[in-house]
Amino acid sequence: MRIAGLYAVTPDVDDTALLVAKVTAAISGGATMVQYRHKSAAASRKLEQARALAAACSGRALFIVNDDAALARAVAADGVHVGEDDGAVTQARAIVGAERIVGVSCYNELARARRMAAEGADYLAFGSFYASSVKPLARHAAPSLLHDARSLRLPLVAIGGITAANASALVHAGADAVAVISDLFDHEEPSAVSRAAAAIASIFQSQRPPPGSP
Repeated sequence: MRIAGLYAVTPDVDDTALLVAKVTAAISGGATMVQYRHKSAAASRKLEQARALAAACSGRALFIVNDDAALARAVAADGVHVGEDDGAVTQARAIVGAERIVGVSCYNELARARRMAAEGADYLAFGSFYASSVKPLARHAAPSLLHDARSLRLPLVAIGGITAANASALVHAGADAVAVISDLFDHEEPSAVSRAAAAIASIFQSQRPPPGSP
């Protein structure tokens, strides 16, 4: 599976059955990647939820664990996503292994992206591009950053306040994937999650250059 398209990032939901139902609906709607992100859950809850989501994503979408390389390895996830406070790419790689994905947050810093690419990152995430209710104080990134980062020849992920209404501008600017939380998972019913996913996924149906191309 390629690192491209709709990248669904989970909200902080304690009800595992509901979380799995919503993620399954997002995949049915066209999500190609899922990131498990729960900042406040206990370790036991994270393990329970990560295992359940790994099973739900198996063979249908890439499954990435946020922050925790050891958890990603424990549930046989497809990879891990790390930020500036989560250690080096090389440290994460040593834990998850050479065959799994290591994605990295680069915020609004092209210089950081260059360093992370040199360390062996598999994709580079930039943002926040728009105001985000999940991270209201996040650093702002300009869409032109995506164009500039194409020279690094890695898949680029855009994040931050992305909706079906504004995602196309970021895809046009160079994003291979868009990471979305609220516009997907703020819906109560899984059927609505699926429709929201389809609206964003449809943006990628037009021909795009291969991930990492300049």
